[in-house]
Amino acid sequence: MSTIKEVAELAGVSIGTVSHVIGGSVPVSDSLRRKVLAAIRALDYHPNHIARSLKTRKTRTLGMVVPDMTIPFFPQVIRSAETAAHAHGYSVIAVNSDDSTARQKEVLSLLRSQRVEGILLVIASGHGSQTQVPKLIESGIPVVCLDRLPEGIEVDSVCVEDGAAAEMGVSHLLSLGHRKIAILTGPLTLRNERERLRGYKQAIERAGLAVNDSLVWEAKLNQEDVSAVCREHLTHSSTRPSALFCTNGVTGIGALRGMAACGLSTPEDIAFVTFDELTAEDIFRPSITSVVQPAYEIGYRAAEILIERIQAGPTQGPRIAARLPATLKVRESSTGAEVVKVLRGGRR
Repeated sequence: MSTIKEVAELAGVSIGTVSHVIGGSVPVSDSLRRKVLAAIRALDYHPNHIARSLKTRKTRTLGMVVPDMTIPFFPQVIRSAETAAHAHGYSVIAVNSDDSTARQKEVLSLLRSQRVEGILLVIASGHGSQTQVPKLIESGIPVVCLDRLPEGIEVDSVCVEDGAAAEMGVSHLLSLGHRKIAILTGPLTLRNERERLRGYKQAIERAGLAVNDSLVWEAKLNQEDVSAVCREHLTHSSTRPSALFCTNGVTGIGALRGMAACGLSTPEDIAFVTFDELTAEDIFRPSITSVVQPAYEIGYRAAEILIERIQAGPTQGPRIAARLPATLKVRESSTGAEVVKVLRGGRR
């Protein structure tokens, strides 16, 4: 295995110059950089980043914890965070918490043992998960929370404007004439779920209607439980809503399964709108009307804020709270195919 000394000899430079090119912390002329990089490629040299981190206390690595990478929203967030990190010379280690408080504690400990310089965190929905955030900050590790935010804790954060986004989706259903609109949420222990419920209620009240608590359904963040909740409420036609709004992708997919189990379809039996994209519009039918979070921007901005915090110091300056707007993509599940053609510029 090649050594840094051999790289320096082949490039005709000092070992210090090679170290500066690899670390990127000290400016090196373009001509010397090219010589060093050519020697690295020729010798297939791989720096010992572990040894270097022990010496410099810098690993140029960020940790990222998400509840479940299989939920379509999170791969986009991870990918964009990696892009932002790479632009600043950092890499990202992404892990699942399985939406478990105990598992979240384990993976945060693992990331700390890997000497990550900061952590991007989507907190688990379990009780006590957010209490782990101040412990990280107190230990000197910068943290940026995204999507799901802890309450009463001063921490940098990035998320969509949850209340306004939900209000936009429900207002769309109201504009189509629906008055009996149910909402299916995830655990209301999560701040973002409560904010989306608040947006639902605000839309209902602004339409001059009273909020019907029997149309507010709460479920765990797994599709089996969501489907069971839907079957419970959709079985009897006398109490069935004319429209359903889901507050996240997991409840959205589970709700569609629950409707199918009851022999119902959208939009014929129930108009349907959900937070987050569920399907590829050009492949699946009916296409799903969605309140779309700017997933790429959320991950990218969160990584940028974290790197800024690392470079400035974890206690320097006020906490940043970035709130991004969502967009509404109207498709067949709320309006029907014919109306969608009109919205796209076609004819009835």
